Amino acid sequence: MAFVHFVTNGDRSGWGLLLGTPITIAGIVIGAMVLRWLVHRAIRRAVEVMETRARERTVATRRAGRVIRQAAGLDTERRKQRAATTGSLLRSVSTLVIYGIAAMMVMAELGVPLAPLLASAGVGGVALGFGAQSLVRDFLSGIFMIMEDQYGVGDVIDTGQAIGTVEEVTLRITRVRDADGVVWYVRNGEILRIGNKSQGWATTTVDLPIAYDQSVEKALSTLREVTELVDDESPWKEKLLETPVVAGVESVTGGSVTLRIIAKCVPGEQYAVSREIRERAKVALDAAGIAAPHLPPYTTVPPN
Repeated sequence: MAFVHFVTNGDRSGWGLLLGTPITIAGIVIGAMVLRWLVHRAIRRAVEVMETRARERTVATRRAGRVIRQAAGLDTERRKQRAATTGSLLRSVSTLVIYGIAAMMVMAELGVPLAPLLASAGVGGVALGFGAQSLVRDFLSGIFMIMEDQYGVGDVIDTGQAIGTVEEVTLRITRVRDADGVVWYVRNGEILRIGNKSQGWATTTVDLPIAYDQSVEKALSTLREVTELVDDESPWKEKLLETPVVAGVESVTGGSVTLRIIAKCVPGEQYAVSREIRERAKVALDAAGIAAPHLPPYTTVPPN
């Protein structure tokens, strides 16, 4: 008992210094490791709950909520990636904080003066902050972009510097591949605005010119039949969020009348939908006897 009292009372001489300090340091290290394990386990459980809720929400709205699901941007893979990235970030931060505090406690136990060390670290941190402002800005911007779910892998975005499909999102950079196949590495801190073309829903506009002397009512009726057929057939009915709207006459010029169709569809499918509507409208207008605008005859200038 006397020996235990001698060691636990913090005696810094003789056997107390020889046995007490290593035991205390070992306790700090083990405690930090256990605390890190508990925190990481809690983070993993939270990530699993987020992924499970994403799957349940997708399954629950699969039959009746196609429009709502697309409008809200509830994509399972994106939510899983966002949860995994957030979990990785929290694990890294928690590890750094726990081990940093444990290291300071060990140094205090060894008698290392912490005040000068912390003062030096503060000065060094200020100097590093001034020297690496862009790096810090990139990381902070990346954290907020991921947590706010501004975009994800597979989205078509406009960063102001490049327009393309997102292939990778990290805390520092975003990798984008444009329509020509060029890969752009955009620093998150340099992105001042984001235009996401793949979130929620997309709209496509189809303009169809007819000759000025043709019946507008007959042409509009024909186009309405085309849009109803497109909306009733697969795979287009899965890509459309609602029946395309025949808006009517968009413009009138000297020799033509332009009719407009507006379609609301799944993000990324607006180009295929517009091509299909345009092709079917051309065939239907020809079958109905509605002529296209008359082009002036092509003439050639004889060489001198």
